[in-house]
Amino acid sequence: MQESPFLIVNAARKLQVPRRPVWLMRQAGRYMPEFRAIRAKHDFLTVCDTPELTVEVSMQPVDQLGIDGAIIFSDLLIPARDMGCDLEYVKGEGPVIHNPVRHADDVAKLRNPDPSEASPSLGKAISMLKHEVEPKIPVLGFTGAPWTTAAYMIEGGGSRNYIEIKQMMYKDPGLFDKLLDHIAGVLVNYLVYQAESGARLVQIFDSWAGALSEADYRRYALPATQKVIREFKSRQPEVPLILYVGNSGHFLEATAESGADVLSLDWRVDLAMAAAKVGDRVALQGNLDPVRLFSTADDVEQAALETMRLLDWKTGHIFNLGHGILPGTPVENVKRLVDTVKNHG
Repeated sequence: MQESPFLIVNAARKLQVPRRPVWLMRQAGRYMPEFRAIRAKHDFLTVCDTPELTVEVSMQPVDQLGIDGAIIFSDLLIPARDMGCDLEYVKGEGPVIHNPVRHADDVAKLRNPDPSEASPSLGKAISMLKHEVEPKIPVLGFTGAPWTTAAYMIEGGGSRNYIEIKQMMYKDPGLFDKLLDHIAGVLVNYLVYQAESGARLVQIFDSWAGALSEADYRRYALPATQKVIREFKSRQPEVPLILYVGNSGHFLEATAESGADVLSLDWRVDLAMAAAKVGDRVALQGNLDPVRLFSTADDVEQAALETMRLLDWKTGHIFNLGHGILPGTPVENVKRLVDTVKNHG
């Protein structure tokens, strides 16, 4: 495979790199005063739907942290909204879908949107961001995974026990499979759209699939994820794909069967163990506990060094957190983390 000019892309392909690359999930977000200033003037979806604002917040961690990838600021529920979900971000609650998908009629009414028409601002923002950051670093795109996207659509928002989605899974698996197949087809198009707009690397977030047993993950989630990855890679074979499945250590081997180039691991998974189990098939990304960033800067540096010692970067490692940066995280600790990885990775 042809070598890329971008460190993070080569690491994703398990090619030789001069050092370990680093980027951070939710690297643009509420922990940054500059981001909070923008959000004080604009609601969340307005920022997502306005290319100039999207690029501004996407550039904040690039300018301040010096990270190796600029992930586009967006939201994994944009495709759900474009399918027909009445999406709102409620202060203190997060995303709320006012017309949850619970019945066969709800599934039948879902649209199959063309992302270039339903969310043209996404493609424009990626193109603008690419112009800002290349050739130094690449733009990263993303979507949710089918199961996590469905969880939001069925539950109507976040959930602790996932009663509604599991109820559909178990009571009407045929309807559930139909829903996930539809979502998977939509997500393929959104990933391809981002790659065509300039994203050099993409990530799928299956943030909530860790609520499943291994048997249920293999039955109800993995096939749709495999479909997304298979069809995306058939259309964009040169764009590496990262899969993040939150709290998935109990079915790590199953996620390695997804077809992803990189598995992004949460902080509960030991990197050395993961490398021993699946490192011959995929590169690995992760996986410092984001709460560790609330410690002292010196402790953050030591924690980063300890994480890196678990896995030789030459085997294919992208440094990241085990989940997204949390609001209230000290910015100086985030900077110390990135500098440590770049200087010692």
